[in-house]
Amino acid sequence: MGGSAPGRDGQLPVETTSFVDRRREQADGRELLARARLVTLTGPGGVGKTRLAARIAARVERAFPDGVRFVHLADLYDPALVPLAAADALGLHDHSDRPPLDTLVAHVRDRRLLLVVDNCEHLLPACAELAAALLRGTTGVRVLATSRHRLGLTEEHLLDVRPLPVPDPDGDLSAAHGYPALALFADRAAAVAPGFRLTAGNRAAVARLCHRLDGLPLAIELAAVRMRVLGVEQLLERLDDRYRLLNAGSPAVLPRHQTLRAAVDWSHDLCTAREQLVWARLSVCAGGFDLETAEVVCADGERIRSYDVLEAVAGLVDKSVLCREPGPDGVRYRLLDTLRHYGLDRLRQLPGEEPATRRRHRDRMQALATACERAWFGPGQREIVARLRADQDNLRAALDFSLTTPGEALAGLRLAGTLWFYWHACGAPREGRYWLDRALDANPGPTRERARGLWVAGLLAGCPEDLTRGRRRAEEARALARRLGDTAEAAHADYVIGVIRLFADDLPAALAHFEAGVARGRVPGQHLSLVGLDQVELACALGFLGQADRAVDVCRQALRLCEEHGEEWVRSYVLRILALAHTVKRDWPRAERHAREALRLKLAVHDVIGIALTLDLAALIATQGGAHERAAVLLGGADRVWTAVDRDRWGSPALSTTRLDSERRALDAVGRSSFQQAYDRGAALGLTEIVGYALQEPDLPEHPAVRTPSNATPEVRLTRREAQVAELVAEGLANQQIADRLVIARRTAEGHVERILAKLGFNNRSQIAAWVTAQR
Repeated sequence: MGGSAPGRDGQLPVETTSFVDRRREQADGRELLARARLVTLTGPGGVGKTRLAARIAARVERAFPDGVRFVHLADLYDPALVPLAAADALGLHDHSDRPPLDTLVAHVRDRRLLLVVDNCEHLLPACAELAAALLRGTTGVRVLATSRHRLGLTEEHLLDVRPLPVPDPDGDLSAAHGYPALALFADRAAAVAPGFRLTAGNRAAVARLCHRLDGLPLAIELAAVRMRVLGVEQLLERLDDRYRLLNAGSPAVLPRHQTLRAAVDWSHDLCTAREQLVWARLSVCAGGFDLETAEVVCADGERIRSYDVLEAVAGLVDKSVLCREPGPDGVRYRLLDTLRHYGLDRLRQLPGEEPATRRRHRDRMQALATACERAWFGPGQREIVARLRADQDNLRAALDFSLTTPGEALAGLRLAGTLWFYWHACGAPREGRYWLDRALDANPGPTRERARGLWVAGLLAGCPEDLTRGRRRAEEARALARRLGDTAEAAHADYVIGVIRLFADDLPAALAHFEAGVARGRVPGQHLSLVGLDQVELACALGFLGQADRAVDVCRQALRLCEEHGEEWVRSYVLRILALAHTVKRDWPRAERHAREALRLKLAVHDVIGIALTLDLAALIATQGGAHERAAVLLGGADRVWTAVDRDRWGSPALSTTRLDSERRALDAVGRSSFQQAYDRGAALGLTEIVGYALQEPDLPEHPAVRTPSNATPEVRLTRREAQVAELVAEGLANQQIADRLVIARRTAEGHVERILAKLGFNNRSQIAAWVTAQR
C-alpha cells in the first residue's frame, strides 16, 4: 500500500504499486497547468492527491525544459524550513545571507520548471508565501500544490480530487468492472491473495464494500489487505460491525473523515498490542527509517526489547501499515502520513511516551551523525552522503525536538555541530546555518558544544556580508576551546579563520597562517579532513602567490594522506589545487587532467561548491589551450552552478579575476556572437551535464550535450523503446527503476542502456542525460 516512495533530491516519487485510473483528473490537471501558473489539488486525506500530482507532473515534464522538482512537506513542521526545502529540491546551495525566498526567486528567475509542493495543509501561510514569491518574481515557474485546504491566492486554480466512483451496489453491476474503486480493491486484494479477481459472484459484495468506504483509495487499500485471511463477504460483515460502532459516535464528524478513521481504527484493532505500541512509537520518525532506527526508537528495555521490534515491524508490513521500500543501504520502512498522524495521536494518549520516544529517536540520529563523522575521512563518503540524505527529515525532526523541548537544547547544538561535514561538503550550508543559529542562541554557556557550533557557523559563512561575522565566530570558538583546554576544537576553529582570510584575499596572512598550522601537525582529536584541508589551503595560497613548485609539494603530501585512507572529498580539492599550480607553471595538459579528476570526485559526493570552483579553473585552462568556444560553454555552465551558491563568488577578487580573464580571452578570440551562443549552451546544462561536458577528452571538438538537434548525426536513430529508456535515464532512474517503470526485466533495461551508449558513442549515463536535454 502507499503507492509511491518519496523521491529524494527533488525527484518525482517512484511508483511502487499500480496507478488506478484518474484519467479525467489527469487530463483536467494538465489542462489547468497549461493555462494557470498555480494549480492546487484539494481533497480529503487518503484520496490520492500526492500520487495524482506526481502522475500529472510526469505527464507534463517535457513542457518544462528545466525539469520538474518535488518538495515534500509532510514531515516538516517549521514554516521557516519551507523555502529551504524548496531550495533543496531545486539544487540550490546558497551561502548568502539574503532572505531564503529572495535567493530562491533569483535562482529560478530565468528557468522554465514545474515545482510540485506536496502536503501544504499544515504549513499554509508559508506555502502561500512561497507560491506568491515564485509567481510574482518569475515568468517561467509553475507550481502544482497538494493540500486539504486551498492556499488562498488570487492566482490559484483548484482541482477537487474526489473519491473514486463506486457503482450502486443494488443497481445493475454488469459494467462494474469499469469502476476504478473496484479495480483498485481487486488489484490490492490480488497482491495478498494471489488469484483473486472480480467475478459475478463477488462483484456485488466488493461494490457494497467500496461504497461503504466512500470510494476513498486509502480506506479501500487498508480493507483489501484483510483479504489475506478473510473472504469478501466476511470482510463486508466485519466492516459493517465497525460502522455500527462508529455511528454511535459524534455526528459532527464529517462522513469521509469517519470513513478513513474507521478504516484506520480497524487496522489498528487487528494489530497485536506490541504492534500497536511499535506503530505509535514509529510515528515520531519523519520520512523513512531502517530497522536499526526502528529498534532504537521502539525498544525501551521493559515493554519492548530490541529483538521484539523485527517481529512487530514484519507484522505491520504484512498489515500494510508500514511500507517497505529500497534505501541507500538496504531496506527502509515508512508510515503513510495519515497513519503516522494516527500513531502520533495514540502515542500522545500514553503518559510520558512521546518525549521519551522522541529522545530515543534524537539519540539515534546523534549516534548516526557521530558514526558518519568518524567515517567521513575514508572510502565510504558516497554512501554516507546517500544515507544522510535519506535521513534528512529524521535529522530535522531530531533537531527541532531538541531545540523546542526544555532541557534538550545542548543536545540540539551537539547534533548540529556533529553534522558540520554534511552542511559544508554536501551542499546544505544555509540549512546548517539555520539550525546552528537557533542552537547557539539557545546555548550561551561556555561548553565544548558551543565552541564546535561557533566554528562550524563560521565555516558556513560564504557571502562578503557574512564573512566578518563568520571570522568573529571562529575567533570566539578558538578562544573558548583554548579556555576549555580542547586543542582539537581550537585547531578546527583555526582552520576556519585561515579560510576566511584566504576568501578575503589577505594572501600573505593566509599563507603564514596555514604554514604554521601544517608545521604544527595534527593535534589529538583533530578531524583528518581538516588536517588535509589545512594542507589544501596552504597549497592554494602558494598557488595564488605564484609559488607553484611549493604548492605541488604540499599537494603531494596531502594526496598521500588521502590515499592512505581511501578518501575522495579532500582529495578532490587537492587535485583542484594541483590543477591551479600547473596553470601557474603553464603546464596545460597536466592542469586539465587534474581538473577533470577533481570534477569526477566532486560530482560523486555532490560537492557543488567544489564543482563551481573547478569549472572556473577548467574554463581558464581551455582558453589558455586555445579552446575558446569550449571555454565559453564552461563559463556558461560555471555561472549557472555559481548561482546555486553565490553569484558574486563570495566577493573574492582572486576568483572573480580568474573568471573575467577567461571571458576576456574567449571573447577576443571568437567574437561576441559566437561567445554568447556557446555561453548560452553551457548555461542551459544542469550540474551533471556540464560536468559531463568538462570531462570529455580535450581533442573532442564538441561534447554531445551541447549539440543542437540540427547538428545531430543523421545515422543516430533510437527505437521507440530506446527513446523511452533514454528519457528515464535523463530523469536519473537506475536500471531497476527503469525496469519497474516500463514493466520489463532489469537485464532488458540494461541491454537498452548499453545499446543507447553504443549508438550515440557515449561512455556514461550522464552523457545520455545531456543528449536528451539537448534534443528537447
